[in-house]
Amino acid sequence: MRQLLLRAGCVALAGVLLTGCASPSVRGQASPGPGEPVDVPAEEFPITGVSEEPIDQFARNALADLDAFWSQAYPEFFGEQYTPLQGGYFSVDSVNLDESAYPETGIGCEGSYTAPEYVAGNAFYDAVCDVIAYDRSMLQELAADYGRFLVPVVMAHEYGHAMQGRFGFAASGRSIQDETQADCLAGAWTRWVADGRSDHLTLREPELDDVIRGFLLLRDDVGSDPDDVEAHGSYFDRVSAFYDGFDTGLATCRDAFGADRLFTAAEFTPGDLDQGNAGFEDIVDWVGTTLPAFWGEVFPAALGAEFDAPGIEGFQGDAPDCDGLDGRDLGYCADDGTVYIDESDLAVPAYDEIGDFALATAMALPYALAVRDQAGLSVDDSAATRSAVCLTGWYEAQWYTDAFGDLLEAEISPGDLDEAVQFLLQYGVDDRVFPNVDISGFQLVGAFRAGFLDGGEACDLGL
Repeated sequence: MRQLLLRAGCVALAGVLLTGCASPSVRGQASPGPGEPVDVPAEEFPITGVSEEPIDQFARNALADLDAFWSQAYPEFFGEQYTPLQGGYFSVDSVNLDESAYPETGIGCEGSYTAPEYVAGNAFYDAVCDVIAYDRSMLQELAADYGRFLVPVVMAHEYGHAMQGRFGFAASGRSIQDETQADCLAGAWTRWVADGRSDHLTLREPELDDVIRGFLLLRDDVGSDPDDVEAHGSYFDRVSAFYDGFDTGLATCRDAFGADRLFTAAEFTPGDLDQGNAGFEDIVDWVGTTLPAFWGEVFPAALGAEFDAPGIEGFQGDAPDCDGLDGRDLGYCADDGTVYIDESDLAVPAYDEIGDFALATAMALPYALAVRDQAGLSVDDSAATRSAVCLTGWYEAQWYTDAFGDLLEAEISPGDLDEAVQFLLQYGVDDRVFPNVDISGFQLVGAFRAGFLDGGEACDLGL
């Protein structure tokens, strides 16, 4: 978050109270197909330069399933016959490059030569030659660091570009628009795999958490230009697009990526001191001011009752004795009307490891449980967790729209929403934060995204 040097006006809270529509959800659980997946024989799906290493076989399986998916889906959603890639597929080992494994055209086609070494550390689609190429050493590293299914998702993203090569890239020419739409297309295909419809791959629900953690590596640098010719989007932009495809399918990917799509990626400004990270005490003060202000206005307007703002207290290691805490690092105690946060084990580490908006998120989550308690709703089950995360997304959207400008000379910075997503994935799945609830990090991010984009009506608060 940034402390402002100059201000150009603000947005009233009343303008964002009840915006939005129904909350998206992850329908069911990811599961394997009806039978054991089988490997695609090399002769049935040739890849130039391929090795006999398992990572290449895994990539081949993914590409074959992508070909099968799009052969069915492209006519249905884009109204034209599907055409397979004309230039084929290329595998390169950047660690031990063998240039003799490739034709004179290299990684490309007649008149459009690409040197094999150009693929190092990358995967890409070449629209001129209708080719997908990848560095298998990079894929192996991604699989080791972020789980095996990030590899198929990378393939699916590039296949999405191949489909854009058929139905059309963004008319605006914005790279960020094309890249996030490819993420959405990858999400729709991932859902197809999760539903057990692929022949060569399976997907288990916990792997979705690894996949979206992997997007952190694939995002643009925080504070970079979203209009750059190679812009891919912020962490929030990319994860949100992937979730769009997974949850609502190809129609959304086709129709919701026009020039009016919201992108949170932004450049740093001179006011973004220390890469946009405000001081710990500043965040505690700003969030402690804006939470009661936001809910003090929302609650009476939406639910017809006055809001009794809870206190916010920190503790060191040992949680106060309260039924709403039970030894956790974070929670709401209805007995004394207080939100508690463990400073030593949660607040300070989250701030130091992730950033200032991770701390803001940690404070807003139990505060949302206090809101639910005053609305007469549950505070200790899965429904309460989803709702609290969604309501936190709604609250943080107010920072994004600068709705607190009349209260503070501070506003959101590039990367802040990314920090909220990181907090949910790193801490939200920990029993010390949300105990005894069967919710994946992927679902938590989906709930946050629903509140941020769709407003309070998506958050199961009876609005």
